[in-house]
Amino acid sequence: MGLQHQNDPDLIRALLMDPGVWAVVGLSTNRARTAHRISRWLHIELGKPIVPIHPRAETVHGAQGYASLADVPDGNVKVVDCFVNSQHVGAVVDDAIEQRERLGIDAVWMQLGVVDEEAAERARAAGIAVVMDTCPKIEWPRLRHEGMQR
Repeated sequence: MGLQHQNDPDLIRALLMDPGVWAVVGLSTNRARTAHRISRWLHIELGKPIVPIHPRAETVHGAQGYASLADVPDGNVKVVDCFVNSQHVGAVVDDAIEQRERLGIDAVWMQLGVVDEEAAERARAAGIAVVMDTCPKIEWPRLRHEGMQR
């Protein structure tokens, strides 16, 4: 057994505090999906610009959607937030690595329950920071709580 992945609290804080764009992979207009609820929270509560990524390329929360990261116009995407099953996240990470320079991708965030150690290693080797198996909405109150403790 390898070491279990440990998320860096300073990285999580930096990503949540940064005003940059989050590309939300797996985000469609399906309101029953966790991706819909969490991306709405990121967009409305944290004020983050989002880019929905889904094969149907739907507009969600007023944001233009794209079928893949490769279809996103040149620009700056801070975080690729992955709402896909663990068995599919490796392909998303590989897309992020491929589009990293063009889109300026700094981090890949794999949502709660999404784990792929090999994909995380590939991302890190390509210079992309990794957060795995947690949700920004879970981490946010911890940041606020930590801030009050200091």
